[in-house]
Amino acid sequence: MKARIGFGVLAMMCVLVQGGFAQGKDDIQKYFNNTACKVKATTDPVQKREILNKSFQTMSKALDKVESSGLVSQDDRTGINRFKTTLQEKQDELKGNNGFERVADANLNAFSDYVVQDMQQADRYISISIIAAVLIVVILLLVL
Repeated sequence: MKARIGFGVLAMMCVLVQGGFAQGKDDIQKYFNNTACKVKATTDPVQKREILNKSFQTMSKALDKVESSGLVSQDDRTGINRFKTTLQEKQDELKGNNGFERVADANLNAFSDYVVQDMQQADRYISISIIAAVLIVVILLLVL
């Protein structure tokens, strides 16, 4: 009987952890999706750039805080650094820095969609634990 209860508890923990992990990553993707919606709702290219730039900066600050919190593992730090590198590349592309061609004003809506799509695909090569994902979401909520 104890073995059955133990197995049941273990199974429930696995299900809950997986659900929490998915929720954390979903919230990060929703953050970028909301940014894309704001960009598309704006007609002024200068404001579009500001919205995108602020979004990248806010996410970078959240990642920095999570990374320095001491609550994440070395593997999480590696994943966070990869994520920060990806964000920096997007920001450089937006501004035309570090060898990237500046995104044209007419392409800002498409660029915001590209960022959302790229962040959705980032799950394949950037891995962070549930703790890190949840911390990122909580810090984003506090910063906003």
